[in-house]
Amino acid sequence: MHETLDTYIENNKRIVHHELKNQLDYLPIPNRLKESMLYSIEAGGKRLRPILLIASNEAYEGDPQKAIKTAVALEMIHTYSLIHDDLPAMDDDDVRRGKPTNHIMFDEATAILAGDALLTYSFEIISNDPLLSDKQKVQLVQKLSYASGPKGMVAGQFLDMEAENKSVTIKELEEIHDLKTGELLKYAVSAGALIGNASQSQVKDLNEFAYYLGLIFQVQDDILDVTGDQDRLGKPVGSDESNKKSTYPKLLGTHGALKQKEIYVEKAKNALKNANADHSYLMMLTDYFSERDH
Repeated sequence: MHETLDTYIENNKRIVHHELKNQLDYLPIPNRLKESMLYSIEAGGKRLRPILLIASNEAYEGDPQKAIKTAVALEMIHTYSLIHDDLPAMDDDDVRRGKPTNHIMFDEATAILAGDALLTYSFEIISNDPLLSDKQKVQLVQKLSYASGPKGMVAGQFLDMEAENKSVTIKELEEIHDLKTGELLKYAVSAGALIGNASQSQVKDLNEFAYYLGLIFQVQDDILDVTGDQDRLGKPVGSDESNKKSTYPKLLGTHGALKQKEIYVEKAKNALKNANADHSYLMMLTDYFSERDH
C-alpha cells in the first residue's frame, strides 16, 4: 500500500466517476431520461461500494482494470436504489447529497424510469465486459441480481418500511440492514475477490467481513442522523425520527449504539484476518466506515 487511504479513495473515485460518465454520455436514449440518470450519478456520493470492490480485487493481486466495469454497474444499482428510496411512496425525501432529489428536480415518473434504467443497464455493462470470462460474467450477474433483488436489498427496503412506527429487536434490526445495506456491500467484496481469483474459503470469510461492515455502515448512519452536521451530510438531520424509523440509537441509545459498533468492528477485522486480507486497504476502509462524518 503506497498511498494514504484518502488519496486511494480520491483516485478511485475519479476513475469510477469517469467510467460512469463514459457509460452514460453516449447512450442513444431520450435526452430527458439521460439527464435524469446523469443527475443522480453526478450528484457525487462517497462511491464506497465500487471502491470496496476495487480494494477487494487488489487484496488478491487482481487486475484493477478487470474490476472497473463491475464496480460501475454496482454503483448504478446503488444510485437507482437511492432515487427510488427518495420517492414520495417510500421515504419522501426532498434533498439528497445537498441537492434536490431526482423526483423534485424532474418528476416522479421520470425518476422512477431513471432508476429502472440504471438497474437494468448495470447487468448489460457486466455482460458486455470484454475483460471477463463468460463464467465470471454469469457468476457476477447471478450474485448481483440476488444482492439487489427480492431476497436482498428490495426485501430490506420492504422490511424497513414495515418496521416504521413499530418496536423491533436488535436481531430484527440487523436483518433489515443486512438485507437493505449489507447485501450490496457483500457483493462488492465478494465480486472483487472473485475477479481477483480468491479461493472459496477466502470469499466465505470475506462475506462474513462484509456482513459486519454493512452493520458498521448502518450504525454510523443512524448515529449521524442524530449527531451529524447537516451541511456535511447533505441531508436533514433527524429524518429517521421524523419518519419513525427503527434505528440503533432509538433501540440502544447513542452510547449503546457506539458500543455495538465497536463489537461489529472487531468482528469485521477478525474475519479479514481469516481471509488473509488484513494488510489490504479493506482493513483501513473498515475504520473509515466506522469513523466517517458524512
